[in-house]
Amino acid sequence: MSPSPPTESSSSAAAQLAARYRAVRAHTESLAAPLSAEDQALQSMPDASPAKWHQAHTTWFFETLVLGARLPGYQPFDPRFQYLFNSYYEALGPRHPRPHRGLLSRPALSEIQAYRRHVDAAMLDLLGTNPQDLTLIELGLQHEQQHQELLLTDILHAFSCNPLLPAYDSAAPQPCPPLEMQWLPHPGGQVEIGHAGPGFAFDNESPRHTVLLPAYEIANRLVTCGEFADFIADGGYQRPALWLSDGWALVQANSWQHPAYWLAPGDPRAPSDGWQVFGLHGVRPLDRHAPVMQLSFYEAAAYADWAGARLPTEFEWEAAHGLPGMAQLSDQAWQWTRSAYHPYPGFKPMAGAVGEYNGKFMVGQLILRGGSLATPAGHARKSYRNFFPPAARWQFSGLRLAREPSSP
Repeated sequence: MSPSPPTESSSSAAAQLAARYRAVRAHTESLAAPLSAEDQALQSMPDASPAKWHQAHTTWFFETLVLGARLPGYQPFDPRFQYLFNSYYEALGPRHPRPHRGLLSRPALSEIQAYRRHVDAAMLDLLGTNPQDLTLIELGLQHEQQHQELLLTDILHAFSCNPLLPAYDSAAPQPCPPLEMQWLPHPGGQVEIGHAGPGFAFDNESPRHTVLLPAYEIANRLVTCGEFADFIADGGYQRPALWLSDGWALVQANSWQHPAYWLAPGDPRAPSDGWQVFGLHGVRPLDRHAPVMQLSFYEAAAYADWAGARLPTEFEWEAAHGLPGMAQLSDQAWQWTRSAYHPYPGFKPMAGAVGEYNGKFMVGQLILRGGSLATPAGHARKSYRNFFPPAARWQFSGLRLAREPSSP
C-alpha cells in the first residue's frame, strides 16, 4: 500500500518540523564549534562520550529509525556506522562498546560532519515530499537536545581532567544576584502528576495519575555555593552521621571533600587563597550566590540533612512548580529528588525499537527535576523526568530543599 498523499495540515506541520529540524541540528554544530578535532575525540570515563560520537549518534538515530524504513531508495552513508554509533538498542543489533568510544579516531571528524550533511539532506527531502511519522522525528529532535546537554557535560568532565583546566567558553559568566531563601507552603492533597499535553513528552512522563501528598514546604530557590561552603567548613564531608551508607563509602573510597569541580584554596592547578569553581567558563572565583552544581545524590542528601531539611519527592517538586515565588526551576541546575526512577501506574513503553528509550532503565536510578544552564531552550517542562545513578556528579546537578510544615 502506498502512503496517503499529504494533506494541507500535514504539509504545514511537516514544514514547521523541517524548520525545527534545521534549528536543532545547527545548534548541535554550534555547540561543537569551539572544540578542536582533538577535543572532540576525548572520552574521559566510560559514562561520558566524545563530542564527535554525540554528533554521529544523533545522526544515526535519524538514519536508522526514520530514513531506512520511510524514504524509498535511501542509501546509508556508510553501513558500518550502524554498528559504530548504536548506543543501547538491542533490537537494532550489536554495537561498539561504550567504554571504548574514545578509541574511534576513525572515522575522522570531517567524515562525521559529512555524515550529518548526508542525513540532513535526506531528512529534509522526506519532510518535503512525504511527511509521515512526525512524532518519531520529533522524538529524534528531543533526543538530540538531550545529547546537546551531554556534549557539554562530557567535554567539561574531560577538560576537568586536564591540568591546564581549559575553558570551553572564555567569556566571563554573569554573576548571580542574591535571592533570599524562603519556604513556600503547599497544602498537599490529591494532585495530578505527569504530562497533561499538549505537545511532546517522553513515554516516562505518562500516564498522568493522581498522587496524595501530605502538606509540605519547599524552598523557593536552589542551595547556593556559599551555603554549601558552610557545610564543608562545618565538617560535612567528615561526619558519617549525615550520610547514607553507600554515600559515605564513596566519600571514603574517593576522598571526596567538596563538589566535583571545586578547587580548594592552594590547589596547584590554579593557586588562589579562596575557593574556586571550574566550569564551562574555566576557573572562576566561587560565587556565593550561584547554585551549587556537580553534586551526587549522596552529597545533596547529606547537605539537606545537615540543613535540617530533606530533598523533595518528584511529586512534591511537580506539584510546587506553579507556586508563586518558585525560582530557578529549569535554568540553573537539575535538582535531585528523593524519588527512585520507577514507572508510573499503567506505564507502557513505546512500540518498536524506541521502546528501549526509557523503560529498561527504571531501576537503580534517582529522579532529577527541572533543567540546567546547559539544557536547550524549550526542552524542559514541568513533567520532565531526568534520571541518573545516585553517585553521578558530572552533570549540572544541584538541590532544592523541602521540609515538613513548620509549627504555627
